[in-house]
This record gives sequence, C-alpha cells and structure tokens, in this order.
Amino acid sequence: MKMSKDFTLILLGSDINVYGMARSFNEAYGIKVHALADSQLAATRFSKIVDVELHEGFSEDPTFMNVMRDKTQVYKDHKEPVILIACGDGYAELLSKHKEELKKVFVVPYIDYDLLKVIITKEGFYKTAEKYGLPYPKTKIITIDDYKAENYLTIPFDYPVELKPADPVSWLDVHFKGRKKVFTIHDEGELADIVGKIYGNGYKADLILQDFIPGDDSNMRVLNAYVDKNHQIKMMCMGHPLLEDPTPQSIGNYMAILPEYDEKLYEEAETFLEKINYTGMANFDIKFDVRDGQYKFFEINLRQGRSSFYVTLNGYNLAKWYVDDYVYDDLKDKSAVYGNKLKSKHVLWLGVPIKIFKQYAYKNKAKKTAEELIHEDRYGTTVFYDKDKSFKRWLLMKYMFHNYYARYKKYYEVNKGQFFEEEAKKLAAKGRNS
Repeated sequence: MKMSKDFTLILLGSDINVYGMARSFNEAYGIKVHALADSQLAATRFSKIVDVELHEGFSEDPTFMNVMRDKTQVYKDHKEPVILIACGDGYAELLSKHKEELKKVFVVPYIDYDLLKVIITKEGFYKTAEKYGLPYPKTKIITIDDYKAENYLTIPFDYPVELKPADPVSWLDVHFKGRKKVFTIHDEGELADIVGKIYGNGYKADLILQDFIPGDDSNMRVLNAYVDKNHQIKMMCMGHPLLEDPTPQSIGNYMAILPEYDEKLYEEAETFLEKINYTGMANFDIKFDVRDGQYKFFEINLRQGRSSFYVTLNGYNLAKWYVDDYVYDDLKDKSAVYGNKLKSKHVLWLGVPIKIFKQYAYKNKAKKTAEELIHEDRYGTTVFYDKDKSFKRWLLMKYMFHNYYARYKKYYEVNKGQFFEEEAKKLAAKGRNS
C-alpha cells in the first residue's frame, strides 16, 4: 500500500456517492477523508471514515467559490497534491466551470467547461453521440418556445414515449406534484398535461422526448469508466442493474447491480470518450433494445454514479485511478483494464435489503445468478462497512434500508414486469415486420 500522506482528498457532497468514494479511499489507503457540503445527508452521518464540513448554499455559486477561495488559502502551500472529487452533477459542473482558477492549487480531474456545456445536457450528448457513432434512442427536442406555440404534440414515433429534462441541474429546482426524473407518457393528452406542469412550474430548459425502449429494469446497463489526464481509457466496468428505486423522485436510481462484460459495448464507449478528449470518471446509463439488438446510450454523468461502489466491490477500486494518475503518475504506460469476464470473481451490489430484492426484482436468468451470489455470501452494500461501525451509524443505516419496504409497497406496480414484457414482444415483432 502506498502512503496516504502523499496526497490530501476533498470530496464534494454528503450523500451515498460520497460515502462510496470515502470507503474506496479508506479501503485502498486507510485514510479518513474530508468532505464539503451544504447539508448533512444520512449516508455519511456518524461516520468514522468521512468528516463532513457544512456550508449553507455550498452547492451553488457564489457560496461555492467563496468557500473554495478560502480553502485555496488554506492549501496554497500544501506540499502534497490536494484532489477534489465531485459526487453530484452540480458539483461536477462547478468544478469544471472554475477549473482554471482551482487547478492553481488543487488537482481538478474534470473536463474543460466548454466540453461540459456541450455534453451535460441530453440534447448536447445526443448530438455528440450522433457525431461519433454512439447508439442512442430516437429523440425529439421540445423547447419552451415549442410549448408556448403549442406545436410540440406531433411526434415522430409511437406511444408510449419517455419524457425527461435535458438539463439535470436546473431540474433540481423544479417542484410540483407528480414530479419525476423520467416520465412514461401513453397518449397525447398525458403529454400535454405533463409538459404544461413542467414549464408552468419554472423549468426553462429543453425537454427530451424519446422512443420508449421496451423491457423491464433488467434490460438496463450501467458503465463506469476512468479516462486519464492524457485522455486515454484506463478502466471500464459494466454493471447489469436488476432493480430500480420506484419512488417518483428517485426513479432511475439502481438498487441492485450484477457485474457484466460486453466487449462491443466497451469498444463503443471507449472510442467515444477518447475522441471527445474526456478526462476523469464517467458514468453511462444504457438500455438494451430487443427490437434491433443494440445497446442505446441514454446519458453520460460527468462523475462516478451513486451506485458505483459496485466497481470497488468487484476489484477495481474507484480511488486508485485518481491517485495513480495524478499523485504517482503511474497510469501513462499501463493498458486499460475491463470489468472481469470471470463470473467466479463477480460480487453483487445491493442498495436495498435482500428480502426486497428477492420480492421485487424480475424473475430471469440474471436474478437467479444474483440469488446464487447471495447464497454464497458474495454480495455487499455501500453503507455497511465493517471498519466504520458504531451503534448510532448501524441503527441509522438499518432504518434507511428499512424505509424501502414502504417505498416499494406504495410505488411498485405488481404487474409492471408483465407490462414491460408484453410491450417488448409487441415492439420487437413490429420491428421485425417493418
């Protein structure tokens, strides 16, 4: 183990993503890390491995840079590199926006702001994906001007469709009853109603309307990648989500991930990231389309995902890529590594109690494999960590996990799996006959 005194780490945020990164650094280097945030969330509370320093309003400018300029004075004569790692979309954007100023004192392993402005929105990502041959769902852009002119209801594909905000950061400030991360729309009336609520409650950016790709949660894939400071891929690790959070405001958050390997998908993502001169950690949400046998890329997150601890759990510690790259400069001559082909090495990641996974995950071959891993005790979570035990923390984490019982009971549709499978068969047949 290399000595932790060779670097200092500052995480931005206090959520489960922060805890996953703190745990990764603790496992790799035995250190307790520091985090800056605007509020204290449950995942990092009562922890012995991460200390959270709170600043009200820190997640936005001008408070963010006021605090960071104070930290610049603290660390300006620091002998070791001080690495900043964002654990949310907003923080990743702020680091990129202020990269030129911050990098005078800190290591800021994020893309330049000009590139971020292009790919942080789904609209920009899809245009870039089109340019570099990365498959994505058929898409129509709805602007606020389209809404005002009432000319957005004619769509180039059949219902059902998916509707989502193009700007995930500004979407955080929009609130109304029924608000979701992603809406599944079944007819023109429902489309008009939802778009009206979105723009009527202060959202001003574009909306993404997409062809609905059939299939349940188990058709989703997630891919985490690390691209070094020379814009070369050094790590890719793919996961197969088997269950998602059903809560409206949290739809799309993965609750169970089984490792998976797909060489073609790795090649597509690697080519894309290197061609756009990406830097740092990237996280893709992907879905398999049974109609044409292709994986479709929904979006790129410009940081590790909230469930990305599955990468560390499967032997590709999230912390070491930053340290080997920016502290020891060890990556430049090393080949990329790709998530393990060997199923005998796989470990299941869970974000919910085992009972919930067994009850609500769709019955298929992947679920059977996951249950075998559980039986063999080859599974883990982000938040339950043997080296970070205390009664208060254990009780809080148990309570946090227990809350999922009520969530699934309230929001999970018992026949959801049957609906998805019926839609998949219909659309696959339609695709073959067209």
